[in-house]
Amino acid sequence: MNRSLIEVIKLSGFTRLGIDNRLTTHLQHEHINRPTEIQERLIPAILRGKDVIGQSQTGTGKTLAFALPILSGIHPDDHCLQAVVTAPTRELAEQLYKVFQKCIKDSGMEEIRIRRVIGGTDKERNMADLQRPPHVVIATPGRLHDLVIKETALDVHRVRTLVVDEADQMLEMGFLESLDQVAVRMPEALQMLVFSASIPQRLQPFLKKYMNQPRHVHVKPEHPSPKNLAHYLIPLRSRGRQQLAVEMAALLRPYLCLIFANTKKEAEELTDLFIEHGLQTECMHGDLSPRARKRSMRNIERAAVPYVICTDIAARGMDIKGVSHIINLQLPQDLEYYLHRSGRTARAGASGEVFTIVSKEDYPALHQLQKQRFTFQYLDIKKGEWLEIDQLGSGYAPGRKRNRQPQKQKDPSQKPKKIKPGYKKRRKRK
Repeated sequence: MNRSLIEVIKLSGFTRLGIDNRLTTHLQHEHINRPTEIQERLIPAILRGKDVIGQSQTGTGKTLAFALPILSGIHPDDHCLQAVVTAPTRELAEQLYKVFQKCIKDSGMEEIRIRRVIGGTDKERNMADLQRPPHVVIATPGRLHDLVIKETALDVHRVRTLVVDEADQMLEMGFLESLDQVAVRMPEALQMLVFSASIPQRLQPFLKKYMNQPRHVHVKPEHPSPKNLAHYLIPLRSRGRQQLAVEMAALLRPYLCLIFANTKKEAEELTDLFIEHGLQTECMHGDLSPRARKRSMRNIERAAVPYVICTDIAARGMDIKGVSHIINLQLPQDLEYYLHRSGRTARAGASGEVFTIVSKEDYPALHQLQKQRFTFQYLDIKKGEWLEIDQLGSGYAPGRKRNRQPQKQKDPSQKPKKIKPGYKKRRKRK
């Protein structure tokens, strides 16, 4: 059986789902042969017009799970906005836009017009681009709200499908109110597609308001991280955390290493320290100017720098290619982000390594991660070289809780009785 016939047989898994046959050309270009579990379970429901909730971790194929059916359902002759895709960050919105563009170009579907409207870009130019209504808009919530509510430059009254990508992050960043004000202007029969790593309870009122008996698919990974991903813990001891991170980064010599800090201030301070030590470094966080963020992303995509220091803006949804190493300056404040950070490397069959600096205060959190089936190895740095160690230090027992001797509790029945005044005198007289 020749190779082309084998590929056709494999791709039949997608055509069986009901997507436009032209889109298989794009899948062939990207060497995507089989649908992932979330694509297999959600694409038919989306094509039937059902509301869906797709819950899965990074790297499970969520983007194509909604991009393929949306493009399959666009009517090019109907010159109105038919689908809106929202993302919480500019970088993720830009990434989604590129995926949709490439699908259209590879598949010869240029009759479908797509536009992006994201913060940090020229609003007047956005408005000019929208004079001829696009079929699909990729947007960040703030700019979408401006163009629909304030400027009335974008008509959403005939939108059929609204995608909320990384919904839990939308909630955390306070974007649901802006999104709500836009969604109420869309048709009552709106199809809503929600994709997220988690579905917090606080998200439920929004979902119930717009979704009608949604198909909820939760894809749970067999293992929390790929087999070709190694997790290492490095004890802080009495060293400076940032200086230790510099020493670790220099020893790794990575292709591309993401260093995660919990705050923007820490990220900026660490970037300055890396540069002082002669390490080519970019910084990524939410308060950078649009120009600085574009420059950083351009350098990252071109592999012009080996180190990127970032906050958790880079941990969710963004597909930064070629990440070989992760360094966590400390464990994330929300422990769930450990998985998101780790998911930036060891993608598409490649290997990766995650290094986390920990102190004694982190031991309870490490036990929680071990309960989630993360397996750690222990390293330290001595005299400029990596050294394997058996344990992190006193008080940490890998894979088991500390054995504490319980304090002996006195039997309440053996407590001495209260002695009344004059007891001794009465006893003597008796």
